[in-house]
Amino acid sequence: MNHQPKHVAIIMDGNGRWAKKQGKKRFMGHNRGAKTVKAVVEEAAHQGIENLTLFAFSTENWNRPKEEVNLLMKLLVSSLRKEFKQLIDNNIRLCSVGNLESLPSLVKQELLFVIEKTKSNNGMTLTLALNYGGKEEILEAVKAIARKVKNSIISPEKVDESTIIEHLYTRNLPPVDLLIRTSGEERISNFLLWHLAYAELYFTKTLWPDFTKEDLQKALINYGKRERRFGKTSEQLTT
Repeated sequence: MNHQPKHVAIIMDGNGRWAKKQGKKRFMGHNRGAKTVKAVVEEAAHQGIENLTLFAFSTENWNRPKEEVNLLMKLLVSSLRKEFKQLIDNNIRLCSVGNLESLPSLVKQELLFVIEKTKSNNGMTLTLALNYGGKEEILEAVKAIARKVKNSIISPEKVDESTIIEHLYTRNLPPVDLLIRTSGEERISNFLLWHLAYAELYFTKTLWPDFTKEDLQKALINYGKRERRFGKTSEQLTT
């Protein structure tokens, strides 16, 4: 096949298990995982990936111990500040999807600052899914559409796929071509439910802190060998 995905999404899993294997506290795994993010972002841009979406913090992650959540928020702020120059130098545009209103004010402030400063970059788009949940995203879209139907702004007969997409957090993202999940877990964990409809799934046992640019290259090579049929037969694709 030998084709390149335009949109790669990654569930960065295994930070806690990596720390446990090293005999360290969980936060050390998150800290090491942040370094992996830097390397993977650079390699994805180098590979010509147009969109890279990272599952950084889910709506369910608020249920983790308060100390860990607070440390994750601090790590997010420091990473945005530290990697701002990298985004500028590599012509990368930063975006975010999720319920940003519930994020701590400092996190939201730092995030919006970097998004604003990189909005003119026209290389790869890096999207962070923050306080994001796929079910919540679809639920909020349904509520918004229902309100418009109630107020006669939209006719029920006119509601189609494009209407739903227009009301999603991820309205500006293309469908996911390749989903990568690290750590050996084989599930999508409420991530990009709409956009993953026809995605190719790639699971690796490598824990996220140990994931390298070579691992990303391996996933891209694997994707390149797959036949994407979108409901058609192999014969239809060759005619």
